[in-house]
Amino acid sequence: MTNTPYFESDVLDVAVNDGVALVTLNRPANANALDDTLMGDLNRLWRRIADDRSIRCIVLTGAGRHFCAGADMSLLSANRTNVGRDADEELNFLPGGVVDMPVIVAVNGTCAGGGLHFVADADIVVASETARFIDSHVSVGQVSGIEPVELMTLMRRDRAVRMALLGRHEVVDAATALDSGLVSEVLPHGELLDHALDLARKVCTGSPAAIRHTRRVLRAYIDDSIRSYRDLGWELVQRHWSHPDSKEGPAAFQEKREPQWQE
Repeated sequence: MTNTPYFESDVLDVAVNDGVALVTLNRPANANALDDTLMGDLNRLWRRIADDRSIRCIVLTGAGRHFCAGADMSLLSANRTNVGRDADEELNFLPGGVVDMPVIVAVNGTCAGGGLHFVADADIVVASETARFIDSHVSVGQVSGIEPVELMTLMRRDRAVRMALLGRHEVVDAATALDSGLVSEVLPHGELLDHALDLARKVCTGSPAAIRHTRRVLRAYIDDSIRSYRDLGWELVQRHWSHPDSKEGPAAFQEKREPQWQE
């Protein structure tokens, strides 16, 4: 007899055991970068999990050496046709606003650009000692309109601002991320996933209803405080798409040359 997988996807691995859903971004050859297929599958998965009361906690990680390199260059270099009306709709590949159970993110390697959304969206973040955090938007001609607002709810403002303005030149290692409040723990690389799963199993020992309500008020506090700023950031991101730099940045990156910026 063949076991039917919980969720069919070429870019996600999903394993469900004892109330814990382990979700692995599975585009290792592309540093688990976000393309239309991966974002679409994530959105479908979260909606399925939201209706499954047997799942009590989610652990999200990446396959290979990277956690998530952000938006795939194919997205940045093309004209977008599927655009969210606001920040929440644009970020519908994230679990936090869809599911009502805790999400633990285990950052196993490089987390760059749009990959930072997963960190900001999580309820608990743990990282491997090999993890690196980079907000590379301005280095590829893009506006970092949403990530800094989200990250400042987690970490020291000065370090979030440095990441946003210095782009690829500000690489935050795991120890600095811990000191800044971006992650709650740093583990030896080989222990990261087991530890994240152990945390998830501990979550599962609590009252499901009590955890849902506790999580709801915690998330409402954060969401209400930054929603208008996230929407402003998303508006500015879209407005910048008409500027030549928004295409020059991805082109220069793909051609391995220095970009030629315009005013």
